[in-house]
Amino acid sequence: MVFKGPFRPNAFCDLSLQCAERIPEAEAVLDLLEKCPEHQKKGSFPVIVFEGLDATGKTTVTQAVKDALNGILLQSPPACISQWRTVFDDEPTPIKRAFYAAGNYILASEIAKASTQAPVIIDRYWHSTAAYAIATETSEKVQDLPPAQDEVYQWPEDLLKPDLVLLLTVNPEERARRLQHRGLEKTKEEAELEANSLFRQRLTTDLISYPCILKSNFSCFGFSVEESYKRMVNPVCQEVDASPSKEEVLKTVLQLIKKHCAF
Repeated sequence: MVFKGPFRPNAFCDLSLQCAERIPEAEAVLDLLEKCPEHQKKGSFPVIVFEGLDATGKTTVTQAVKDALNGILLQSPPACISQWRTVFDDEPTPIKRAFYAAGNYILASEIAKASTQAPVIIDRYWHSTAAYAIATETSEKVQDLPPAQDEVYQWPEDLLKPDLVLLLTVNPEERARRLQHRGLEKTKEEAELEANSLFRQRLTTDLISYPCILKSNFSCFGFSVEESYKRMVNPVCQEVDASPSKEEVLKTVLQLIKKHCAF
């Protein structure tokens, strides 16, 4: 099976022309996308991305790292289009995924500018879009997932690349406890995950970074995440256990940044 996910901006351009009258926000996103220079280049400061499922501590850690490095914190989708996220989340999968793909390229413009000024910390980026699209758009058979060497796991050549990608993980019990403590409600995607164990397995295997609540059959999570970050390459995702205290996690993260990012 050859899988081609809607990871690049041309997918959004094509779809926006088809749905502009019905979704006026599509034209606004397209306008922003067309203003983005091609082949963005980052500045001299490091760009560090944090990935992970909901309730793994991304918000806490990214803010702490931003403060520790006196950096700039960005997120995907970027603030300039995040207000339309709910609009596109209710659309068919191709339109929804194209929106997130376009968001990566719009975000790249912000990263290019910010990285000339200070270290850039990012809450989710291309890996999230790729993993979710792979999990949702392949067939129902696990063996039909693209093999580990497939090009869909390669970072797009025309998208600004980060210096380091850190995948925050916690054990299933701790994550369930955090979700319950925060009182999060299920999204439509979470309900689908809970109802479809096969889909859930594929989603975690491919490094899904969107919110999900997995209350049963969650034992495969650790193995799935381990396999998933090995599939994403150039750059790979380096796993960080986010179960310890905030102080310990921050110490580990800063050590990794110091090791891999020279500035």
